[in-house]
Amino acid sequence: MAEFPSYVCIAFDGYGESFDPSVESTEMERGVPKERLLNSQVMMKVAASLIFKSAADIESFLNWYFNTIQRIGWFTMTHPRTGQTITAKFPGGDIGTLVPLAPAFGVGKRDLTIQYLR
Repeated sequence: MAEFPSYVCIAFDGYGESFDPSVESTEMERGVPKERLLNSQVMMKVAASLIFKSAADIESFLNWYFNTIQRIGWFTMTHPRTGQTITAKFPGGDIGTLVPLAPAFGVGKRDLTIQYLR
């Protein structure tokens, strides 16, 4: 399985985690609604900014994205908060927009979402 590139940094500015709890709620005629779990695992979503320190890193990441994981593939990475190894993907193959942070794309960033099962 592919590994997330080590030269890509994850910025904590704008970082966030969310998930769909996968719970079904049924309204009752009286009292509290009944709830049940739909799935044993939930799809976690990590909103992050990837930082590229050079134009070469930007191009290397695109090569990894198009050729190694082929846009929709799964890859392993270290979770930014917990440090655990997770198997993740980019939902719908979306890696966001490349934004220059320095002239000639000497530094760049992409705001995107990473998904994994918990």
